[in-house]
Amino acid sequence: MDSAVFDPRPARADAPLNSASKHGLKIVIVGGFGVGKTTMVRAVSEIRPLDTEATMTNAGVGIDDPTGAPGKSTTTVAFDFGRISIDAEHVLYLFGAPGQERFWFLWDRLFAGALGAIVLVDQRRIADSWYAIDRLEAQRTRFIVACNNFGGAFRPDEVRDALDLEPHVPLIECDARSRESCKSVLISLVEHIYADAPRVETA
Repeated sequence: MDSAVFDPRPARADAPLNSASKHGLKIVIVGGFGVGKTTMVRAVSEIRPLDTEATMTNAGVGIDDPTGAPGKSTTTVAFDFGRISIDAEHVLYLFGAPGQERFWFLWDRLFAGALGAIVLVDQRRIADSWYAIDRLEAQRTRFIVACNNFGGAFRPDEVRDALDLEPHVPLIECDARSRESCKSVLISLVEHIYADAPRVETA
């Protein structure tokens, strides 16, 4: 985050968990380069988020493809981290995965132990999300798809067909800059995970 911009949120070290917190739930936000993953973590985190944004340099020319996000001058080189409390006992730990193809080897490690994932999509570059969905399905990680609003009309049928989504996978629109919108995405994911969880029969 730009150090010149004041962030009133406390750092993690200055905001210990509530003593009643019992359940930490790991959520991964994944998608192509420049779709808004870092923005989403920054918008929704209750603590000052940790990020690994680095300035894009000439060293990435011919390796990284910035054409889909021409105004972007930085990129995540490891992961973003934030935290949000759902209630007194449940806390979500948010991990934003790097979007550049050369960092995809980190994804499987980030998916390990995750309760679920958000696939963030730019409708103008739907193909950038294919690999993320393939990896999540291979890892058997539950996920939802959220289309970040970059100004165009939301085209859910087109996106669902292009991503070949199963009917039960939620597909929603969001604004990664808006805390309330991002909270709605997280709620949708948690609801999907628990709705899709196997039921335990009781005598």
